[in-house]
Amino acid sequence: MPGVGRSCVFFHAHPDDEALLTAGTMARLAARGRRVVLVVATAGERGLAAPAPGGNGLGDRRMAELHRSAGLLGCARVVCLGYGDSGLDGSAVAQPGESQPFASADVEQAAVRLSEVLVEERAQLVTGYDAAGGYGHPDHLQVHRVAARAASLAGTPALLEATVDRDLLLRVLRLVSTVYRFPPDFDRAAFEHAYTPAHHITHRVDVRRFAAAKRASMAAHVSQTGGGDGVRTLAALLRLPVPLFRWVLGTEWYVRRDPAAAAPVAAG
Repeated sequence: MPGVGRSCVFFHAHPDDEALLTAGTMARLAARGRRVVLVVATAGERGLAAPAPGGNGLGDRRMAELHRSAGLLGCARVVCLGYGDSGLDGSAVAQPGESQPFASADVEQAAVRLSEVLVEERAQLVTGYDAAGGYGHPDHLQVHRVAARAASLAGTPALLEATVDRDLLLRVLRLVSTVYRFPPDFDRAAFEHAYTPAHHITHRVDVRRFAAAKRASMAAHVSQTGGGDGVRTLAALLRLPVPLFRWVLGTEWYVRRDPAAAAPVAAG
């Protein structure tokens, strides 16, 4: 990734999002001596999860998993902005003593929090999500808004929006459907508006050499391999044979945006 400076901040909504979308890029940059910082907006406490082996709350479990994933990828720092998980449909409402759900938080205030990390780190790169919020999760849509504003406030030179090649994804789904019967509630048409069409993607990062690190990062998120109905995405991907895993997950995609000019936030 030409032009990347020494400090790179990867911004995600929940623990495990980094494993699926950017883990290979993070490991690749860390291996090249870059300082890689992982920031999450929430602890993912309202996500689906496998039954807990102990008494810890889901948010605590997922943050512990996040720190393990970050260590496997070579991250130098992990930051949680402390917002509440908004739930799959974004309808979560904060109860007394709980944090504001991220999806309904003030964009400017959240952007200031993130921009303070960018300034502290003198970041040359920050990642967010594409305009579709990937598959449209409300917290992912908020990441798109907050990352763009924070990059502007901090004067961060490069903003890359993590995404997936929509055209390739639809081709894969069509191919899989010829040999696999999807569950009745699986809506393949919903992916026609998810992620980013191929002609808008600006960066395709080859992470095949770091497939083992990406797989280990995914495996660190044990709580997200079960829970809910059917097979979870992480569990299904971790079942792939290693050569197929490298082929399926050997590329990570981004859209480069130039942050709008804004007054930088002073380091305090």
